[in-house]
Amino acid sequence: MSTAATGRLRAAAPVPGSRLLGVGAYRPARVVGNDEVAGPIDSSDEWIRRRSGIAARRFAAPDETVVGMAAAASVKALAQAGIAPSSVDTVLLASMSHREQSPPAAPRVAHLMGAASAGAMDVGAACAGFCHALAAADSLIRSGSSRYVVVVGSERMSDIVDPTDRGTAFLFGDGAGAVVVGPAAEPGIGPVVWGSEGGRQEAIAHSSPWPAVGSAAAGAPPTLRMDGPAVFRWAVATVPKTARAALDAAGLTPDDLAAFVPHQANLRIIDGAAAALRLPPHVVVARDIVRAGNTSAASIPLAMEELLARGAVPRGGLALLVGFGAGLAHAAQVVALP
Repeated sequence: MSTAATGRLRAAAPVPGSRLLGVGAYRPARVVGNDEVAGPIDSSDEWIRRRSGIAARRFAAPDETVVGMAAAASVKALAQAGIAPSSVDTVLLASMSHREQSPPAAPRVAHLMGAASAGAMDVGAACAGFCHALAAADSLIRSGSSRYVVVVGSERMSDIVDPTDRGTAFLFGDGAGAVVVGPAAEPGIGPVVWGSEGGRQEAIAHSSPWPAVGSAAAGAPPTLRMDGPAVFRWAVATVPKTARAALDAAGLTPDDLAAFVPHQANLRIIDGAAAALRLPPHVVVARDIVRAGNTSAASIPLAMEELLARGAVPRGGLALLVGFGAGLAHAAQVVALP
């Protein structure tokens, strides 16, 4: 005779959709112009602008940590959303520059923002991390597993970039951007379209694996290395394709958009993707990279916040988000702006 249990699992009550309720940003005080980063790489302001579109970036002070910046941006997003920190039940942190593998950073971020008992985890998808984490938040809420989720991207890229590397030193900056995601009567976050090409992992990678740091021959900590031409070719092909797929999945066309907010990797990639998508004139293209540099997983929420803060896009308007970077990995979805 079987003695197996006959109990049945109870599913959480699903909700029709989720949406962004608020957005917040933390930008370090120190502004670093091109002249400051040009010297060690024997370059110039004109060369950097022509190659990347970047005029300046922010570098964090020693006390402006990945965790601290993430918490500060999250508190601002919660205030805009009108949601108490104690109501947050999940925190998702996207970062590639937090240099402690364990413990994970997200629980500390949750504690600092006042959501001490929330579920919290780190999401590792480099520059595409914010879009990956946002997709997870949408699924958690629609399934009924979470009610309010904070998704935050936070980076101290200045910690992992070699200031003498001509291929990366001028590109990256620091900062954090966060959104609050909550339940909605209809979808405010479209289906995610994502993918990866692990066979091309060396295109953006650290200079050495972490185990080498502990060896007798170890020198400086690993730093980011990038095959710029290869990444550029991949991005100009992948970003428009992924963006079109995200629009199709959401049942939309470029005419329905208010904004295009891609990962702020390079102004040439951003403008090339916008042209390839044939966006109509009313669609605002985020170009936060000009003053912020490439902030990896933080770049999309920072760019969203910048557009909303200066009134360039209407609240509730639809924005197409596309993240792409190391892995190689990419992800995209359409969202209603908070």
